[in-house]
Amino acid sequence: MKGYRKYFGKKIFWFIITFIAAVILNFVLPRLMPADPVAGITSRLAQGVTDATAVQEIYQRYAEEFGTNRSMVEQFFIFVGNALHGDFGTSFSQYPREVSDIILSALPWTLALQLPAILIGWLLGNVLGALAAYIRKGFDKILMPVTMFLSAIPAFGMAVILLVVFALTLHIAPSSGAYGQGMVPNLSWNFIWSVITHYQLPFWSVVLVSIGGQAVGMRSMSIYELNADYVKYARFLGIKDRKIVGYVFRNAMLPQITGLAMSLGTMMSGALVAEIIFSYPGLGSTMYDAVTSADYPLISATTLIITIMVLISTFVLDIVYGFIDPRVKAAQYD
Repeated sequence: MKGYRKYFGKKIFWFIITFIAAVILNFVLPRLMPADPVAGITSRLAQGVTDATAVQEIYQRYAEEFGTNRSMVEQFFIFVGNALHGDFGTSFSQYPREVSDIILSALPWTLALQLPAILIGWLLGNVLGALAAYIRKGFDKILMPVTMFLSAIPAFGMAVILLVVFALTLHIAPSSGAYGQGMVPNLSWNFIWSVITHYQLPFWSVVLVSIGGQAVGMRSMSIYELNADYVKYARFLGIKDRKIVGYVFRNAMLPQITGLAMSLGTMMSGALVAEIIFSYPGLGSTMYDAVTSADYPLISATTLIITIMVLISTFVLDIVYGFIDPRVKAAQYD
């Protein structure tokens, strides 16, 4: 138990240090951008106003409201205090809409798109990679080139290919949006079917790329483990091949679990490409719009969510490794 306490204590300590550094960077970096979003709001509201003093008063009013007339240190502590209560302020680009409201409306779309796609792509990729390593022969000769081709295609490339083939050429899938234009979200079958049809292309663009990368990685790790000394020794002792293969694929899965944890942690940023190309109203496209419009509060909130997800994923992964990987257990007592 002493070894475990020491191991977990170190992980918690570095988690806290990394989280604090990430919060500071998430706040400071967007505010180093040269654009002045308050000036943008002022120009929109002051259209037709010729009095320079009135324009200046409008600017000062919104600078006070957003806190941009205060020092960076003051702004930071105000941001942290509000964030602890779930308040990320008002959006610059979508004023007067609250940032938390924007995120809550976009987050379900991203989770519904990314989470199933990542899990299915990870599962199918690892199964195919394990089969290619174990069966080999014709199965591997067919599967390996296909998976390497899929893994070599960037996310935006796969999204564009699916868009051109199925939406623009074959006309069997919608090209953009999460549901039909003019439709109001409800629980009717027409709306649900529209969501399902619009979901297909963004979903498969993520799944296909994930399958390729996971299959290649799993095949390589499985072949390495199948040729390890402990496998040869176990076969020499007469242990059944089925039992040996169970240990082989469990060891080969450890790096793949790391990949899954990182994919889950970065799913918000990973949604960026698919959501932009297909105009899907998720958090990825929201973050892109925030960056292009220098919307500091929205940038800080979206990047903070991504940061927290990555940190939690890696922290949970480290804890799980402490239990399932014998090498980590042994290192605790060195």
